[in-house]
Amino acid sequence: MKRWIAALALLALPAGAARAEVILRLPTNERVVALTFDACEQQRAMKLDTGISDYLVAHRIPFTLFLSGRFVEDNEAAIRALAALDFVEMENHSWDHPNRMPRLDDDAVRAEILKADDEIARVTGRRTAFFRFPAITYDARTLGLAEGLGFRVVHYRWETGDPDPRETATRIVNETLEGVRPGDILIHHINGRGWHTAEALPRMIEGLKAKGYRFVLLRDYLSARR
Repeated sequence: MKRWIAALALLALPAGAARAEVILRLPTNERVVALTFDACEQQRAMKLDTGISDYLVAHRIPFTLFLSGRFVEDNEAAIRALAALDFVEMENHSWDHPNRMPRLDDDAVRAEILKADDEIARVTGRRTAFFRFPAITYDARTLGLAEGLGFRVVHYRWETGDPDPRETATRIVNETLEGVRPGDILIHHINGRGWHTAEALPRMIEGLKAKGYRFVLLRDYLSARR
């Protein structure tokens, strides 16, 4: 079942708070989608799902990784190799994926973001420009802190729920093809938690192409503030 995100994004901000920008889709009506994959870990090491990355690289399909610093640390060679490709984008998903960042104080929030940025830059040679909150959990304060560091916050309009092992490959494909709209930012996982994503990916890609969609990077449609 789809989990729609737009309402949650508004509820995350307290009443009367200044509304900063959380990007949920690309600002276009063209038939394009941005494929994004969360690559994160907390207490235990996770490995890159090469079933996903190998397919995308072999077909030269643009995609964006939202990386936690710990994941980069534990997958350094694989991330460095992907960073050498001009159709792969590397962005920031915090240092160790705290699922409730609003519980952290200001210094800890900044450290989560900047430490990840430093690690990604060390391995890839690239600074990150876009940030995705772990578990899309944020409030006006943490959103302001991320933006104050120069990051644009990029989430998504909806998700298929690929971390759920009950979400079959066929269901992922069908939900994607039924739910997709021009400018969508699609979200899956490439850290071993997208149980059936590698299996679903070829059918999903071909189905999107058949509907006239092409694949783009965030930076193709979103300007960076940093």
